[in-house]
Amino acid sequence: MRGRVVVEVDALTRVGRVVLVTGGGRGLGKGLVEAFAEAGDHVVACGRNQPSAGTLAASFFPCDVRDPEQVRSLVSAVVADHGRVDVLINNAGGTPYAPAATMSPRLFEKVVALNLLGPFYVAQRVNEVMQAQDDGGVIINIGSTVSMRPSKDVSAYVAAKAGLVGLTRSLALEWAPKVRVNLVSPGLLRTELLEETYGQNPGAVEKTVPMRRFATAQDVAAACLLLSSPGVSYVTGAELVVDGGGEEPAWLGAVVRDAGGEEL
Repeated sequence: MRGRVVVEVDALTRVGRVVLVTGGGRGLGKGLVEAFAEAGDHVVACGRNQPSAGTLAASFFPCDVRDPEQVRSLVSAVVADHGRVDVLINNAGGTPYAPAATMSPRLFEKVVALNLLGPFYVAQRVNEVMQAQDDGGVIINIGSTVSMRPSKDVSAYVAAKAGLVGLTRSLALEWAPKVRVNLVSPGLLRTELLEETYGQNPGAVEKTVPMRRFATAQDVAAACLLLSSPGVSYVTGAELVVDGGGEEPAWLGAVVRDAGGEEL
């Protein structure tokens, strides 16, 4: 175990861990990297595309998580450099919009591979490392609230994220007590492509959330920091939803009542 310093700060914080974040070069992944680095952890990010020099607070390894051999090389490299892996954040994922009626089998397979198979490949390799460590480790999968409701033109993504819920619970059962496995599921998330994601009036979409704003990368990172901390060492197989209270049901927009309860 080389160059690893662990400092106990309080019941919910431990710094100096080795943290691997997949899909960590941009977007939500970049925010997760920054949050764990700020907490004092040694962060390693991976992704298919190398980020611009000086834009990432972590060491970076190119890796397509859909390829088991690339994943094996990634985890071996992290262990060679840092001696261990304490936390894995399975963040790599995403999907294009495609109607189910015309979506090609190839595209469906690629979306499921990125959002379900990839997290399993990385978790499996990292679990081997964590099981051999005296204090085990923590795996956090990044899900989505689409796993709980139907969503148009993203059927493969919905199916994969729903599968990730079941996978998380199964791995938590199999890999305890050494390794804890949990799921963080964001709702509507502020992204770099706000209008492309939410249309020409994202502010109107924000108002449908009880908290009246989109989730940020910092909101999701706070949930991950909590679930990775020793203060919640009994929590495994759980899903923490970060959605600002959910979304108003569509039918509410069709029903308008005055103060007396009469339909207008």
